[in-house]
Amino acid sequence: MTARVVALANQKGGVGKTTTAINLAASLAMLEKMVLLVDFDPQGHSSTGLGFAKPDHNAGSYALMKGAPAHTLVLRTEVPMLQVIPTGKDLAQLEFELFEMPQLQELRKGLDAVMDEYDYILIDSPPALGMITLNALTAADEVIVPMPCEFFALDGLAELMETVRRIQAGPNPKLQLGGIVLTMADERTNLGSAVAQEVRTAFPDKVFQTRIPRNVRLAEAPSHGKPVAFYDLKSKGSQAYIDLAREWMEMGAANAAMTKEGA
Repeated sequence: MTARVVALANQKGGVGKTTTAINLAASLAMLEKMVLLVDFDPQGHSSTGLGFAKPDHNAGSYALMKGAPAHTLVLRTEVPMLQVIPTGKDLAQLEFELFEMPQLQELRKGLDAVMDEYDYILIDSPPALGMITLNALTAADEVIVPMPCEFFALDGLAELMETVRRIQAGPNPKLQLGGIVLTMADERTNLGSAVAQEVRTAFPDKVFQTRIPRNVRLAEAPSHGKPVAFYDLKSKGSQAYIDLAREWMEMGAANAAMTKEGA
């Protein structure tokens, strides 16, 4: 197998990006896919949300970018088929190092050695369109965009898509928009429904049917160092992410079939 590499990206914070990274990765693993989650956000919330302390200096994803072999950095989680490369605060200095000497291929080079060991590699990128995020997008086959059902989120989506187009025109022509995940959805509000409709109109066939609801259990799970499915499997948040994983896998299978037919 060769991994499908996916960046989770949105330059706005508080949109459910890391929550989606953790719980989509865990849900894929529960569906018997081998998954590597790369915490590529200096905040390190994917690491702590899976119960890991932030690694020492020159470890984790920072070390990966400095040439350390990926397999030496991988940690096992309580989800049998989910593994993680954590990150610590030292990743923040990488932004300055990459700014001084721009390099966009280093993350992909670091992951190449383990591509055949996973079905999916998910990259949790920072809430900013800096050099770290550009490395994530250059490494990825596709990008998934978590977006809350809020008015101002539309502006951020437009900026991110412009960045994606620039990456496609430059270092990574194969980058595709894998899909937009509507998060923090509240079907009782007119605004949420209106925003969802506008996004679906602007990006036909690219918005997942599965919405991620506001959910107390989903918010509580990271403080226990667990994906929500291992905290409360029956919660609406847990079921939504399992549904999202299934939907995404089906989309990927359908796209692969279409590509094979057109070859």
